[in-house]
Amino acid sequence: MTLFALLTTSVVAQGFYDFTVKDIDGNDFSLAKLKGKKVLVVNVASKCGLTPQYQELQELYAKYGDQKFTVLAFPANNFGKQEPGSNAEIKEFCTSKYAVTFPVMSKISVKGDDMHPLYHWLTEKKLNNLKDAPVEWNFQKFLIDEHGHLVDVIPPKEKPNSNKIIQWVE
Repeated sequence: MTLFALLTTSVVAQGFYDFTVKDIDGNDFSLAKLKGKKVLVVNVASKCGLTPQYQELQELYAKYGDQKFTVLAFPANNFGKQEPGSNAEIKEFCTSKYAVTFPVMSKISVKGDDMHPLYHWLTEKKLNNLKDAPVEWNFQKFLIDEHGHLVDVIPPKEKPNSNKIIQWVE
């Protein structure tokens, strides 16, 4: 992404709901349709020691997904080349191995020069008004409240079924 495109996107997208991303099938997915829901945004990878968190993410989604909550997963190949697959391969992995039913988006970059604009918003205090929170590794979790505000960042090794996340969802 060029610097101009990045700056233009950052200026246009002032908040979480202003972003439109691509789902795993390449279709536009407007985050505005998540208004009123708590959203757990997570960067995922299929060849990581933390990959079993997919199961816990699915369990969390299965339990609370109809109660104004969703999981939004973004495959990324930024750490140890642990997500080398195509979108089709990632979709097949998620559904066959973990029976994932929560929304999985197209593979993006969550750090570096080609970082997706949404992840600029998630990780930069000047944009999210909470804190700087660079992505440390696969499965870092960003908690977005019902109003589209970033309210917390959960480290990669903390499991999706931790008390902190369950209490926030409930």
